[in-house]
Amino acid sequence: MARARDLIAQAVVRRRKALRLTQEGLADLAGCSPRFVRSLEAGKRTVRLDKLLSVLEVLGLELTASVRRPS
Repeated sequence: MARARDLIAQAVVRRRKALRLTQEGLADLAGCSPRFVRSLEAGKRTVRLDKLLSVLEVLGLELTASVRRPS
């Protein structure tokens, strides 16, 4: 699970910077707090799904799920 958190965090940081948004600016557009954005970008273990989806929408990103192949 840590890998998934890290991938999401990295994608958010990269896209936010590509759009030249500050953490505060992103938070304002997504309707969440700058603290939430900082936590998300730091790979916090638990985040609210509705807030995550709002951040991703502002950034033009989407969250997808797929079935894993057995190892």
